[in-house]
Amino acid sequence: MASPSASSLCITTLLLVVVSWATSASARNFYQDFDITWGDGRAQILNNGDLLTLSLDKASGSGFQSKNEYLFGKIDMQLKLVPGNSAGTVTAYYLSSKGSTWDEIDFEFLGNLSGDPYILHTNVFSQGKGNREQQFYLWFDPTADFHTYSILWNPQRIIFSVDGTPIREFKNAGSIGVPFPKAQPMRIYSSLWNADDWATRGGLVKTDWTQAPFTASYRNFNADNACVWSSGSSSCTSSASSSSSSDGNAWLSEELDSTSQERLKWVQSNYMIYNYCTDAKRFPQDLPPECTES
Repeated sequence: MASPSASSLCITTLLLVVVSWATSASARNFYQDFDITWGDGRAQILNNGDLLTLSLDKASGSGFQSKNEYLFGKIDMQLKLVPGNSAGTVTAYYLSSKGSTWDEIDFEFLGNLSGDPYILHTNVFSQGKGNREQQFYLWFDPTADFHTYSILWNPQRIIFSVDGTPIREFKNAGSIGVPFPKAQPMRIYSSLWNADDWATRGGLVKTDWTQAPFTASYRNFNADNACVWSSGSSSCTSSASSSSSSDGNAWLSEELDSTSQERLKWVQSNYMIYNYCTDAKRFPQDLPPECTES
């Protein structure tokens, strides 16, 4: 018969094994969730999968994509952008489907000269049509630390958020004939590339290659609240969708509450620098129909 001390040791060891297994089973990392797709070694997964970096030099940029496709989701990623003189560079982080009538939900970070702010460029494509740009300055230095950039995509709306603060809402206006991304599964993509023909001051400021390599960093990806699409079916069952009021699926019908609406107004009043919905020169006949919806 084992002694009490031996039994305690066995129980403690067993508990440690169970806790270790549970932790490893629940923790996600970039090795599990993403594939590096281009860059010839310029993209790296580090720190046992907890950190991913993309680099750009004069020869090439780099990029990665998710292993999974998603059809609706609440997706978070923390990014730290290229520091210093990042003029001419673009860090793109987006969801996209394939084909000539693709859907896409975009975050693009347009670099700038040292001391000048990044421009956060957002866009929504549905059935191959975009031209729905909104651009913002940020209320912090996005190169000094990691910040969380989130997309909530459910059947009613798309909400872009930064550190939990909504900056843009694109509602499903299918009832007035505006296509909405709702039927095409999308992968997550990110890339760091040279776009000095347009990215900074319309292409007037070129990339300073003496500052290369340029590096952006990623961590803490979270898609726990997302519907994975695989072999023609969704991980979110129809019963889950119909009972989306339950805590685990509340995001499927989530909308901005009054506090979030006030924060959205604050961002758009103080930090929005371009809105396609107010560009009468670009749309001299009529603004796009979704722009007139309340």
